[in-house]
Amino acid sequence: MTHDPVHQPHSTVDHAAMGIAKEHPTWSTYWKVAVILTLITAIEVWIYYIPSFVASRLFVPSLLIMSAVKFVTVVLFYMHLRYDHKLFRALFMGPLIIAAVTMLGLMFLFGKLSIGVGAPN
Repeated sequence: MTHDPVHQPHSTVDHAAMGIAKEHPTWSTYWKVAVILTLITAIEVWIYYIPSFVASRLFVPSLLIMSAVKFVTVVLFYMHLRYDHKLFRALFMGPLIIAAVTMLGLMFLFGKLSIGVGAPN
């Protein structure tokens, strides 16, 4: 009989050897993540109501960065991607990175996002 960890009883399976991450979080982790997401949302709303910041070049990039942080946080914790197999994380993050790079490239191409090089449009 061969050593097959997939077909053994649950108590004897070595999850670390199979590439499966740690146990799912407790309610206190979800509570902390919710507070962090609420704080980021409050900062986004606060930035929107500062007239001098809305007129600056940092307005759109800062909102995009905060939205991306919130997106990644929700995906990792509430969709349990952080605790799933590494293959699922790769299958999700690969196309996401391609989409983000494509979106940023198009924004640079059409002048919706600039890095401050050259004369303003």
